[in-house]
Parts: sequence; C-alpha cells; structure tokens
Amino acid sequence: MALILHIETATSLCSVALSRDGETLFAACNDSGPSHAVQLGVFVDQALRVAEDSHLSLDAVAVSSGPGSYTGLRIGVSMAKGLCYGLSAPLIAVPTLQVLTQAFLELRPEGSLEKDAWLCPMIDARRMEVYTALFRPDMTQVSETQALVVDEHCFSTLEGEAPLYIFGNGAAKCHPVIARRPLFYEAGVKLTAQAMIRPAMAALAAGRTEDVAYFEPYYLKEFQATVPTKIKQILNKQ
Repeated sequence: MALILHIETATSLCSVALSRDGETLFAACNDSGPSHAVQLGVFVDQALRVAEDSHLSLDAVAVSSGPGSYTGLRIGVSMAKGLCYGLSAPLIAVPTLQVLTQAFLELRPEGSLEKDAWLCPMIDARRMEVYTALFRPDMTQVSETQALVVDEHCFSTLEGEAPLYIFGNGAAKCHPVIARRPLFYEAGVKLTAQAMIRPAMAALAAGRTEDVAYFEPYYLKEFQATVPTKIKQILNKQ
C-alpha cells in the first residue's frame, strides 16, 4: 500500500492531495491567486495530520516538475525536498503537462474520446506564447515539451482528421486563433494535485524517483531560447 503526498504549485493555483493506493484521503486547493508561500504549508500540515490520525506514514512525495512559474515551482519543490529529507521518503517528479492532461481525462466520461484524438495541454507564457506538448488519450506523449507562439497555422501539419482538444490556462486565448478543425476548447480543466495521483503511482511502481539533492524543475525561463517556434517542430511523427 502506497501513501503519497502530492504537491502542485506550477501555476497560480496551489493544491495538495494525500492518496492511499489511488484513493484520495485529503485534498485542498486555492485558486484565488499566487499565494503559495502562505497556503502550501497550511495544506501540507493538514494532509500530514490526516496521515497521522490514521497512523500512516508517507511512502513518497510527488511534486509537479514543470514547466511552470519560477516562483511557484521553487516553493513547491523546496517543500517537497524538505519533506523527503525529513521523512526519508523518495521524491517523485511528475511533468506538469502530464498532470494537466490527466486532469482533462478525469473530466471526460470513459470512452468519450476518439482513440486517435490529439490532446494539447497549454500553460500560459504571456502574449500568444504557451508551453505545450501533444498526447494521445492513453497518456502517450507524442511530442516534446516546448514553447509555442500560437498563430492560425499551428497544428495544420497534424496527420488525419482526428479532433484536437486544447485545455489549460493558456488555451482560451488560442481557441479563436487556431484554424485547424475539428478543434475543441475544454474550459474548466484545473491543474490540481489530485490529477497527479495516477501518474505518481505509476512512477513509484516503476521505481522512477529523483535524487533529492540534485533535482531541479523545468522553469519556464529555461524554454525561452526556443521561442518562437512552429508546431511542426514539436510534433514527432509516429
């Protein structure tokens, strides 16, 4: 049985969850603005009290690994590292776009997506820039995580006529611009720690943990050298 604490601070939303074998024991979220330095410690303390009251000890700490806000990721990763050192627990890093895609899938009825659909999580990077990647409904990532300056021609090189779903805090501004059809903008997909539960469990089961001393998240600034770019540069042909 695995008890995992999940920390998500990659955007302006601050979220913490505690799970046991995939079941949520505790969840807290604040989306009122970037107040991670104040809220994160409170949420983590509440989650640890739930574990303590149930006489459980953490098996791992999972944290969103970016891309995301420099300040948000720094706060989240620092907290996760501190917990790992103090509790002698392994650290799991879950890519932020993977968490966002999982959040999208959890809002969809099972079997409601075409098997060849393109899933495109988008994290806002100001102006018409987003940080994105392409996934399939089985969570297979089919392109690298890169920066993208969105214009009407983006995604025009995608093969076939499968629908493209865009979501995340960078998607609303892109929806009116992208010419590719069929295109669906999914509003209301929140980047929360609960969406980290399944990928974190899979990572722990596979032994994919990080060196706590040397782990660093992918800050948005690390991708600036790739801007501007075209979608064909992030699409890996299958």
